[in-house]
Amino acid sequence: MGLYETLVPSRLRGLLVMAKINQQFIAEELGISRATVSRCFTNHPGINPTTRGKVFALASQLGYSHAEKREPASHQRRRTSTTLGVLICVDLPSFERTDYGNPGQELLNGLSELARVQNVRLDLHFVRPEDLHINEPSYAKIVAMGRRLWDGVVLIYPFPQTIVDELRKMHPIVSLVEQYGQSPLDCVDVDHHRGIERLVEHLHGQGHERIGFFTWRYPVEAGWALRRYGAYVEMMTARGLDLRAEDAINVDPRRHVSLADSHAKVIKQTKAGVTAWMCAADHQAFDLIKALNQAGLKVPQDVSVTGFDGLEPQQGLPALTTVGIPFHQIGVIGGKRLLDLIQKRFDSQQHILLNCEVIAGGSVAAPRQPPRGATRKRRLA
Repeated sequence: MGLYETLVPSRLRGLLVMAKINQQFIAEELGISRATVSRCFTNHPGINPTTRGKVFALASQLGYSHAEKREPASHQRRRTSTTLGVLICVDLPSFERTDYGNPGQELLNGLSELARVQNVRLDLHFVRPEDLHINEPSYAKIVAMGRRLWDGVVLIYPFPQTIVDELRKMHPIVSLVEQYGQSPLDCVDVDHHRGIERLVEHLHGQGHERIGFFTWRYPVEAGWALRRYGAYVEMMTARGLDLRAEDAINVDPRRHVSLADSHAKVIKQTKAGVTAWMCAADHQAFDLIKALNQAGLKVPQDVSVTGFDGLEPQQGLPALTTVGIPFHQIGVIGGKRLLDLIQKRFDSQQHILLNCEVIAGGSVAAPRQPPRGATRKRRLA
């Protein structure tokens, strides 16, 4: 699949052949007025941040570079306003899923609110997770343009370490909800440890003792999933609960399996005695509940499931017991931190962790039967 097919949603490709990409086209696709689109690009104070975020996202998908168009090359050296490059590392079908909430869009909405208040321009682009260097297809053109245009860069979703290292040499950078341990990189994130601690307390309080951990395999290593797993290990150990290697799915990169095989393992371990599964993210939990239902296991009657993100439940599924993440506020604070870095290029690195709490839903209940036996054999995963 080529770059065009990767970056442009299939529903728009046919239209792009016949239409000129301009503000009117964007307005028609989103069902808003052209004046609203124009005001989004000029940071008009009367525009809702959510609307502004959607306009920026669609403009990027269509290849409409509003920041570049508003600032002719002859004026670029004399510009006085600040422009932030916003890079989102994700395949667009995943970013645009409408069957559950979109954390990336909420982060973008927060950034757009900050941009309006601070009169900052955002130049947003989607890049491919499989590209490992800035001279590869989804980066080459936009990074070359960004060297002239951007004052700093915001990263949304996990990026390959090689990309992070190359971008750091050119711009001050702030990452949203992804920490890079190998790089001195500023990050605004949620307190993963606190969230998992509260989930373990909640499940244990319901009577669960054999609690499994489940995550997916991603194109770019999901450091957030490993941090949540690390907190799970710590909290299970602190409470004297069993840690079994077979109850932790896809946490070891040497033993990653397909999604179908992952679900099969969960079903097997559930029948072997796991009474609750902690999923590293809500979207994982939604799909896992469907797989459990298809296998004849009811949630929460037969097994409990939790997530982490605070997304709205999918139709037909129980409201998920999860941890709410303030994505919008992370976007706002991340933008503020980047503006500080632009003024103080070599300021000390900061990791800003926002608080989070459990949101109780209908996916957790007391285990159907009490734990068998009083002896617990502890085996580290």
